[in-house]
This record gives sequence, C-alpha cells and structure tokens, in this order.
Amino acid sequence: MVTVKMAKMCGCAKRANIKESQSFESMEDAIKEAQALAEEMNETFCKKHNFSVVQNSSEELVVIEVNLN
Repeated sequence: MVTVKMAKMCGCAKRANIKESQSFESMEDAIKEAQALAEEMNETFCKKHNFSVVQNSSEELVVIEVNLN
C-alpha cells in the first residue's frame, strides 16, 4: 500500500472535505491521484497556497506539500 498524505491541511482543504491521507495499491496510482488533487487545489482554492507533489524517500509515501504564495 502507498499512502498519499497532505503535509498540512489549510482552511480551503478542510472546507472542501479533502482527506488528510488516502491509500492506494500502487505508487503509480498514488502519484496520479496526488497530482490530480494538487492541480485541482491549485486551480480552485484561494491562491494563498501552492500545492505540489513530492515522493518521499520511502517507497510507500507521497506527500502533497503546501507552500505560501
């Protein structure tokens, strides 16, 4: 199992009921979902933060990083 985890839950993510973590069967599925989620959040949220996908050194974790714009 591979976990996609939000590094930090901003207010927009909480209001949108984004899950803090999700599990996937493969790394490919996890990265694909994380990239789609980060892109959606970058396009639809308040623009106060920027979201990017980082594959952790662990083979079992993908993190969606949150940075201030």
